[in-house]
Amino acid sequence: MSIDRRAFVASALAACACGPCVRAVAADMITVTDVAGRTVAVPRPVRRIVLGEGRHLLAMALVHPDPVSLLAGWPADLKRQDTVTYGLYRDKFPAIDAVPIIGHGTAESFSVEQALASEPDLAIFSGGYGPSARSQETIDRFEAAGVPVVFLDFMTDPLKNTLPSMALLGRLLGREAQADAYVAFCRSRLERVRTRLAEATPPIPTVLMHAHAGFQDCCNSPGRATLGAFIAAAGGHNIAADVLKQPIGPVSLEYVLERDPEVYVATGGTHLAGTGGLVIGPGVDAAQTRALLAALARRPGIAEINAVKHGRVHGLWHLLGNMALNTLAVEVLAKWFHPTLFGDVDPDASLREINTRFLPVPFLGTFWASA
Repeated sequence: MSIDRRAFVASALAACACGPCVRAVAADMITVTDVAGRTVAVPRPVRRIVLGEGRHLLAMALVHPDPVSLLAGWPADLKRQDTVTYGLYRDKFPAIDAVPIIGHGTAESFSVEQALASEPDLAIFSGGYGPSARSQETIDRFEAAGVPVVFLDFMTDPLKNTLPSMALLGRLLGREAQADAYVAFCRSRLERVRTRLAEATPPIPTVLMHAHAGFQDCCNSPGRATLGAFIAAAGGHNIAADVLKQPIGPVSLEYVLERDPEVYVATGGTHLAGTGGLVIGPGVDAAQTRALLAALARRPGIAEINAVKHGRVHGLWHLLGNMALNTLAVEVLAKWFHPTLFGDVDPDASLREINTRFLPVPFLGTFWASA
């Protein structure tokens, strides 16, 4: 970096120790606690941010009208994995093409040297696709250069950390009112699901969530973490969580047939195009997704389970559970698990409201479907 930030602040304090200037410098410094439990001092306004995960641009967009203007550097995961969304943001914010690429969506590919060369005043990490709270050497190097590091989380423990992460992001960007409005929007919808389930105490259906469905033999599935956490929150029982110790892993077709789940939820994405898997997500036509979902339900073994026999076959964009829009996943799943209890819940309307009220670039595509 061209200027050592701590040296700059120290010199500013020394130069104007008469009083007013000291108060101005101090007033720009906020202290926050991130989702990793770390207490971090951050100077505001924040103008140049390094992201450890490119998809966090979408979280920034929920609270800031021009999130690209704040980027000093980012990894290529959004550009590589979601060309449709990247293209929509490029149409709205052409400067996105000039943002330096500092990694490719893994902790190993993240370049501290390139990140610091972009002269950031803040680094935002998560651990999902880049440096994590365990990347102490990376954290130390940023802090030694005077660049504070803050952790958000929309994936590891999404039900616990998504809304605090959004509130924290609003404070970091000086957009507290916008973040508070989004948090309130999400909390009201989560509370509606929680309250109705608690009051109605409906029978809890057994659920198989088939992750990246169609890409491999049955069945890779989330346990209690990541997308699996949303199953219980929406009033379902995740059969994979009964046997998996890790966040995601394989369950055998024999186990699935033995448990005979009442609801089948396949997850997928555009990364499965051409593999025979479930293609769903930004820019995807709903008819294509429904056709692929129906084909999955006809596969040997899957075709025999209770869920398929009774027409309870659904598809969900896998990445919806890994981002700040994940409240929508709870609404969708609750409606699938308890269609009568949540008959008036409209996830499509929730997404339209998010697009209208919060996002500078609408989020468009097929993110959930039923066969």
